[in-house]
Amino acid sequence: MNQKKPYRPWWTYTVPYFGRVPELKPRQWHVLGLLSAAELFDSYDVGLLLLALKQIQEGIGISEADVGWLTGIIRLGALPALAITVAADRIGRRQLLLGTVLGLTVCTALTGFAQTPLQFVALQFLVRTFAYAETALAVVVLTEELNSEDRGWGIGMLGALGSLGHGVAALAFGFIEVVPFGWRGLYVLGAAPLLLLAWLRRELPETRRFESQQTQHAEDSWWHPVVLLFRSYPGRIAALSAVVFPLDFVMMAGYTFAPKTLQEMHGYGPGSIGVLYLCGGAIGIMGSLLAGRLSDRFGRQSVVAAGALMAFVSFAGFYNIRGGWIVIPFWIFQVFALIGLGATLKTLGSELFPTSHRSTASGVRAAIGTLGGVAGLGLESVLYGITGSHAEAISWMLPVLVIPPFVMWWVIPETARRTLEEIAPER
Repeated sequence: MNQKKPYRPWWTYTVPYFGRVPELKPRQWHVLGLLSAAELFDSYDVGLLLLALKQIQEGIGISEADVGWLTGIIRLGALPALAITVAADRIGRRQLLLGTVLGLTVCTALTGFAQTPLQFVALQFLVRTFAYAETALAVVVLTEELNSEDRGWGIGMLGALGSLGHGVAALAFGFIEVVPFGWRGLYVLGAAPLLLLAWLRRELPETRRFESQQTQHAEDSWWHPVVLLFRSYPGRIAALSAVVFPLDFVMMAGYTFAPKTLQEMHGYGPGSIGVLYLCGGAIGIMGSLLAGRLSDRFGRQSVVAAGALMAFVSFAGFYNIRGGWIVIPFWIFQVFALIGLGATLKTLGSELFPTSHRSTASGVRAAIGTLGGVAGLGLESVLYGITGSHAEAISWMLPVLVIPPFVMWWVIPETARRTLEEIAPER
């Protein structure tokens, strides 16, 4: 008798995978697919800003000296996202996810009509608010829905499928010189997620863990999850911050200026960069799946340490070796490390805390990472004023990457292959 083949959706074949694909239940596959579709549109907007930064500067008059701190202000949009994630611990993950998709869509499309730097920054600030909140909530939902041995893989798959949005942005960027209104037209295309909203409203369920926990805290204040977070596990949130802040401090500055460096230092044109981001990025997004798979097998600690080392080497090579094709491997490993570390830290940040304030903790993690990224961009602007070179400024920042591995090994407990209730019981 032939054994029935485990169910596996068609969309899982759109990205490479490593090892055995988990035998998830239909509900788990369904939730993962819906959240990955939403994540793809988030990545489109983020990728477009990085790719078209040079053209946006020219279009609305942003000076070279101002680009660093203006980009930093945009990234501060993650801070208001904390209020959304706190609300999700009170009224549910599903409702807030729907709201973030709607807000992201509208603000992305309106960005195409920005006439001044202030208007552009304000709209992109709101885009980041909704994007960070949506990602944080998606990770929380998967953490609560997936089995303990599959959480890393599932969130890695979310990151990989979501990163296809960077590929879509790269493909679109390759035609920036022929698309009507250039970069503005590419942002207007961001209205496409509106088509996804009705599907999400009908199909996305609330997590069972939240439904069970909600009855125990129905009469608590709105900010009670914040109180619980800092009262129950203060050491964990401090240690997690000591990992997330330094990584984003270096990597966000390095990744932000990569497209400009490809154009100005390595001689790549928009079309070549589009092809590189599409093809090389396809290899780079495997970092999310590989990190998820390896973190489930060998632990989050090992993966973060390896990712930090890879980031150091890849950024150092990219910004210090001049030449044509030789920078491509460094750029690919840069993306590999960035996405892989992102997936692992998102998983870790939601596993370390109980259901009653898990969404809040995920929002705090995103906010800490944002503050690190903004601080890094700010310092990069200062160092640029001293060195006159983005490459040299970022190179000076790289030694900070030695901090996270030590904190991971000595302070943060391993969470792989453990149940959520075992890792962080309610207190």
